[in-house]
Formats: sequence, structure tokens, C-alpha cells
Amino acid sequence: MGSLSFVKAALLRIIAPFAAVIFAVFLLPTLALAQTVTQYSNTITGNIVDSTNCSTTVTRTFSVGTSFTLSDVDLGVLLSHTYRSDLRITLTSPAGTTVQIMTNTGAAADNLNVLYDDEAAAAISSHTSNDTTGAVPPYQRTFRPTSILNAFDGQNALGNWTMVICDSIAADIGTFMRADLYLTQAPANYADLSLAKTVSNATPASGNAISYTLSATNSASSPSAASGVTVRDVLPFGVTFVSATGFGSYNSSTGIWTVGSIPVGTTRTLTINVTITAGLGTTIQNDAEISASSITDLDSIPGNNSTNEDDDAEVSFTTTGTRTAGTPPTLFCPNGTTLLDWNAQSWTSGSPTGTANVANIGTIGFNVTTQGTFTIPLQLNATITGGTTGQNSLYQNVEYTSRTQTTTTVVTLPTAVPGTQFTIFDVDYAPNDFADKMTITGSYNGASVTPTLTNGITNYVFGNVAIGDVTASDTTNQGTVVATFSSPVDTITIVYGNHTTAPADPDGQAIAINDFTFCNPQTALSVTKLSNVVGDGVSGSNPKSVPGAIVRYCVLVSNSGSATSSNVVATDSIPANLTFVPGSLLSGTSCAAAATAEDDNNSGGDETDPFGMDFAGNVVTGRAASLGPAASFAMVFNATVN
Repeated sequence: MGSLSFVKAALLRIIAPFAAVIFAVFLLPTLALAQTVTQYSNTITGNIVDSTNCSTTVTRTFSVGTSFTLSDVDLGVLLSHTYRSDLRITLTSPAGTTVQIMTNTGAAADNLNVLYDDEAAAAISSHTSNDTTGAVPPYQRTFRPTSILNAFDGQNALGNWTMVICDSIAADIGTFMRADLYLTQAPANYADLSLAKTVSNATPASGNAISYTLSATNSASSPSAASGVTVRDVLPFGVTFVSATGFGSYNSSTGIWTVGSIPVGTTRTLTINVTITAGLGTTIQNDAEISASSITDLDSIPGNNSTNEDDDAEVSFTTTGTRTAGTPPTLFCPNGTTLLDWNAQSWTSGSPTGTANVANIGTIGFNVTTQGTFTIPLQLNATITGGTTGQNSLYQNVEYTSRTQTTTTVVTLPTAVPGTQFTIFDVDYAPNDFADKMTITGSYNGASVTPTLTNGITNYVFGNVAIGDVTASDTTNQGTVVATFSSPVDTITIVYGNHTTAPADPDGQAIAINDFTFCNPQTALSVTKLSNVVGDGVSGSNPKSVPGAIVRYCVLVSNSGSATSSNVVATDSIPANLTFVPGSLLSGTSCAAAATAEDDNNSGGDETDPFGMDFAGNVVTGRAASLGPAASFAMVFNATVN
């Protein structure tokens, strides 16, 4: 199966005297074997009128006079109609199988110019834009139908196919213009592979051992054996791999079961043993799919991440007990805290960037990018309250067309903070709709920093990932996740998408990033002193600290805190047994990098380049106007041993 990509028309002919029905033969690009696609067109226009319970319909047929086995069916429909959500469309094969193509979807949008294809990225239920009614094919858009068309795969194409359109709601009418039926002939050699999966215990206790059993089958009706078969089963968060037994081999790191060959009518099995790490009341779903095969599969495509073909399988278990919300760690802030309160900030609705001015911190930058579509413009509002009253949050309401798409929020701090804690509201799940997944990371001076996540009642956490598995109300705190950084951080990244328990094309979903509590930045200055003998006039390459020897000293002042320290001054008194060497002062950012010459007084341009040094009495003094987080400055000088 696959989206149509025609190379050339091979034949056109009228096949019905009173119906403008034509067909053309095309060649698809090679999948495993070349397949032939035949197009049947019906261009008999007609009015689409209101009816109750679809008592009045527009019926169009496609007459197929050739006998062949089907491996794929697609349908294109062109019509004009205001409020196309009034419409219902079905397609029935000569064998009597009926598939629901569209059922009252499209909201208030007008017209229909769509190719229905099981392999489309999005479902027709997500199509809410107006269509044009220009010439087709090609069709303006491609969507998956309400029910999958692969119900026809494996049937014989010969006979009459029937499409029925009805307007089930009064007030709006339209005109049918054209439909195209695309039938793909199965190759002479193929294998009909399928995958099944079971779990040994659907209600285990946390900490117990369970097993998954995978069964890959080549149908007894297949004409060919399959080879090079692999199955992808990446174990989900919530279980830990123990062992695997059965046919072939399983790599727990990649999740690949290498099956090899499957003869006709044969089933290969594998059992994967795991230990449950998920907490109480957690539902864990495990998805698997045939990921590769040497030969064309009649009714599915290996490795296409589908959830509605027979080469993929899912099972789930729910740990026993009742989940409770976790307790976030206490944020330890010796220098106090500062709150970023969204109620005191502003955001231009729809803008992907924004700033927040926060006392003690400065201007914090926010940048939000999405691979989906914001169904409500990115903004601050109190739609999702998390159980609070009138509390604004950064509201993200997103429509994704696949469960791999994400929205990324990057928070850039003007200065590092020793720690921070913030909440995200409404991390939850809706069956056959969406499954919220949050991944939160941080960094400090480019190094990765991992937060502690605390779960709510409708989600669970593993490391820095939170996954929704129960539905929460927007106005309760059940879906709240708390992120805590207990070490310095200057950048925070929040990635919002879907877990594998979401459908292939999730529906709209939303979360709200609430207020941030920041530990106030603080300095942490330290001093290190190093020395080495650079010459004694006698020993050559291995000088000793004897009278007359020259000793080089380095005083290194470092700031390991997260705030910038201003007007830093360091002094070093030279003892009586040493004599300062005039003109030996050097400054720099480290002992090894100290190469900037400083004169011995405390005036002149050398005092701000960027460090200053001088010698007076018996004291060496160094100055830094500012010393930022993780920064250092070094004072280097020489002295003679008396």
C-alpha cells in the first residue's frame, strides 16, 4: 500500500454507455515488487439534497471488468456543498464490504476535494478548511477516511463498486462533480504478514515480573514465504528488560526482533520478560510492528508506524493500586527566591517569542516552535487553571497530525540561577485522542542538567519525562507536573508532544506552563594559590627553592556561583623571606592564560584590560570590575628567595 505516484497513463476507454466512467492503468514506484494501479472515474454530476436519515442519496458506481486481487484501494471525491459536515459517504465492494469514508466531519467548512488514502498523515476528522472545486485529479488534499480502506485488501476487484453520498442534515445542499476509484493489483508474489501480541498479566503489581509474547505469522493463503523479517518492539517507560526467549534474537537496546524467514502458514514467536518499574495505578502500553520484510505485504507496509494495519499490535497493563500525586522536593535557596508570575507579564497573542522581566534575574526570553498547528494562538490566559483561580499561564493548544510531532519551549535566563521550580498544568490523556508527553531538560554553561519531575494523579514520570495516562479536568490540579532543578541552570527546554499510546493522528490537546520560582542568584568566590620555581641559576631544568631562586606565583580567584560578583579585589602579602620582582605582574582568565602585562602602580589603562594589578609596600593587589558565573581571573607575579 502507499500514496499514489503515477508515472504515465497507459489506457483510456469508455466502459459504460450512460455513465461517464473511465479508467487508466498506471505504474507505481517499486515497493518490493512493481504493482499496477487502475483508475476508475465517475463524472456524472448530480444534486445533493437534504434528507432525513439518508433516505435520499447520490449513488455512483464504478464497473470493474477485470479479475485481480486487491492490495490497496483509494478514493477521490470532488463536490460542492456548504457545511460539508452534513455529508456521509460510503464505499461498497462487489463482495459486499462497506467502508465509511466520511461521517459528518468538517464543521462549517465548504466543499470537498479530497483523496482518501489509508496512508495519509491526517484523518478526515481533522479537515476543517474550505476546499476548492477545480479540476481533478490531482486532488487538493489527502486524508485517511473515517474507516480504513484496507478492509478491501485481498478481495477480488471484479464487479460493481458503489459509492453512496447523503446529506443527513437540513438547510444546505450541493452538487456531486466527480469521483475516482484507484485499485492496486497485488503482485504475483507476496506474503500476507500479521503480528499479534499478548501480555501475561494485565493487572500486575509494581515491581513484579511479566512477559510479552509476540507472534509473527505468514498467512496460509500467501503465495510466498517472507525473509528478512524484523519486528520493532521498543520497550516502554515503566518496564525494565530482563531476558528474551523464542525464535530469532532480540536486541533490547534497539527493540529489534530479528525473525528472519517465515514460511507460508507459519508463526514465529518471541517472549520478552520484563520487570515493572511503573508506580501504582499506571497504565503502560507497548506497541510493536513488523518493521522489515523482503517481499511485499498484501495489506500493510512494514515500518510505517501505522496503528490500523494487521502488521502492528498493541497491549497494555495497569498496575494495581491507586496513584497519588507526588510531593515535589523543597527548593533550597540560601539567597531567597523570586517569582515569575504570568499575571504580571504580557505576551503578544500568536507570537512565538516573548519576554518576562523579573526582579533579581533580569529579562527572561521564551521561544516556542511547533511542528503542529496552534488551534488557539499561543498566549497567556487562564483557560487551564490547575485548580487555581484567575491564574494566567503560557497556554499551548496544539493540533498534531502525527504522534511524533512536538512543540518546543526554550527558556533562556540572562544569568544562571542556583535552582528553579515550575508547574505544568493538565498533562493527561484521552482515549483514541491524545496522550500528553513532556520531556524537560536544562543546561548550565552548555552542560546538561536534569530536573526532578513530580507526577500528578493523571500522569506518571520516568526521569525527566512525564506521560499522561488518565483524563484530567482543566480546572483541577490532577494533571499537574512539577519540575524542580536543584542545581544551577541557565536554559530550560520543554518539549510537548504525544506518547505512543496516542493515535497515529492525535486530536487537539493543550497544556499550560505556569509560574516559575527562581532561587536568587548568588556568588561563590574561592581563591587558589599555586607556585613553581622558574630558575635558581644553578640547577638548569630542575631548579630548587634556594636563595636567589625566582619563584612564580599565581593567585586564581573563581566564581562558582550563579550571580555576577562586582568589584572583586584580591590581595597577597609577600613574606619577609621573598622579594617582589618589579615588572613581573601578569593577569588573565587562568594561570596558564595569564599573559597581559600589568605595571606596578594602580593607575593607567592597564587597570581595566579587563583586570587590574599593582604592588605597594609588600602587597600584590588584583581587581576585577565583574566576575560572572563560572568565571575566574588570575594574578601572576615573580618573587626572589632571600
